[in-house]
Amino acid sequence: MENNSTYLIETENLNVYQEDKKVLENVNIKIELGEFAYFIGKVGSGKSSLLKTFYSELELKEGGAKVVGYDLKKIKNKNIPMLRRKIGMVFQDFELMADRTVFKNLEFVLKATNWKSKIDIETRINEVLESVGMLDKKYAMPTKLSGGEKQSVSIARALLNNPPIIFADEPTGNLDPESANSLMEILHQLPKQGKSVIMVTHNHAFLKKFPGRVFLFENEAVIEQFEQGIDL
Repeated sequence: MENNSTYLIETENLNVYQEDKKVLENVNIKIELGEFAYFIGKVGSGKSSLLKTFYSELELKEGGAKVVGYDLKKIKNKNIPMLRRKIGMVFQDFELMADRTVFKNLEFVLKATNWKSKIDIETRINEVLESVGMLDKKYAMPTKLSGGEKQSVSIARALLNNPPIIFADEPTGNLDPESANSLMEILHQLPKQGKSVIMVTHNHAFLKKFPGRVFLFENEAVIEQFEQGIDL
């Protein structure tokens, strides 16, 4: 595979499997630093499976893929946590721990990734919460937050270790339109801060309002869409 450090993700004839079932064939995509990309397609078309392959939850069996500097064909189990530290994850269902405050949720992540200094931990938490407009909810319990606020905290959590790329898997799926729009404003700003974003979505209205590269998943293939106004 081509050795180009500007590519955060580069695949070559990648086949993706869920157990023994092939869900994608001959995937060839490249994502550079500072890009916003959409993965669209029907449920079961392989969008989430490709993301899971990128962070080594699904084993790479055929073809090649390099993600944030790691060759997934050769990656050792001991290096998978390091790979995942370079990827920020935002999920549809927030995945916040309900029994602790926003601060404690974020502190847990930093301690789990070997942050030691209390001052450094608090400084970093303040930075990411401020960046998503949630600093005033620092000591709130997740149960007291709206869906949009929970997802904003999820984005803050994904940013903690300053990863170069964010994977957002249906991040607006459980949000009302106004909250979804606010969340998209946050996500769409990240490339301007030097990060890349890959977002799985079924909301095609976003494609025009928040432009990015669009990859359609269909019939076991991933095809980049270049025409405007995709009618799906």
